[in-house]
Amino acid sequence: MDPKNKTTADFILLGLFPSCRYPNLLIFLILFIYALASAGNSILILLIWLDPRLHTPMYFLLSQLSLIDLAYISSTVPKAATNYFTGRRNISFFACATQMFSFLTLGLAECILLTLMAYDRYVAVCNPLRYTILMSPKVCLKMAASTWIGAVVAALVHTIYPMNFPICGSRKINHYFCEMPAILRMSCVDTSVYETVKFVSTIIFLLAPFTLILTSYTLIFLTVLRMNSPKGRNKALATCSSHLTVVSLYFGQAIFIYMTPTSSHTPDQDQVGAVLGTIVTPMLNPLIYSLRNKEVVGALQRCSSRCCNRDSASFLP
Repeated sequence: MDPKNKTTADFILLGLFPSCRYPNLLIFLILFIYALASAGNSILILLIWLDPRLHTPMYFLLSQLSLIDLAYISSTVPKAATNYFTGRRNISFFACATQMFSFLTLGLAECILLTLMAYDRYVAVCNPLRYTILMSPKVCLKMAASTWIGAVVAALVHTIYPMNFPICGSRKINHYFCEMPAILRMSCVDTSVYETVKFVSTIIFLLAPFTLILTSYTLIFLTVLRMNSPKGRNKALATCSSHLTVVSLYFGQAIFIYMTPTSSHTPDQDQVGAVLGTIVTPMLNPLIYSLRNKEVVGALQRCSSRCCNRDSASFLP
């Protein structure tokens, strides 16, 4: 194959579970989840922005997580749904590279952000007297900036490298979006060196943050066990358990996809991992953080009350 042709021909996305017996039911289920995720994350961002009581470092970082989740699910589902309803499954080389870059940027940003959120909880529980200094607004902005810059740089490397591998034969991607393992499977050259680079990067961006998060929560739980106030203990555990649930969902699927060689799992297994990470998790995150968080529920009630009062006042003479 002529290497020059690798950037001129379109790829063909086979879609979400192409062998599924009920594709209509599947796509409408995915769109329903997309609607829930979009609404949930948008409401959470809006509440944090509108309610002064939520203008704290923890909720600032949570708003960043909701922003990532909103962009995460929007980077894949609309394109997959458009392809399904129009019957056009092709995607250009540039669009494929852009989608991969967006997906990797958001995934890496979420990984870094979850680590910073664990640090925030560690400081709040273990060093409460220094919390306002260690988690000042200036520090929070620097955290957010470093999260996005680090994610963009790493994603750029892992987009340019695999997208430049020559592709032989079929350009059909057995996936509903352009993902790194799916692209590597089509390459006709030895990718073992890149697999090693990917493994090392995974250790840096997945295992290292995961270890830091576990260390943070180990120290938090040891501090919580020494608390004399049952109310304070329960509040700390409630907040931390929400974060740990999200961490488990994210790191479970990410380690499975990126810490194992591409050849060790099937395309269907890749799709299951991708659905959990890019569709299910963005829907669950706002539910996990809101239903188990009295401050978020209270902010929602206050916002709803203000809206109802304004509507009632508009009908008065």
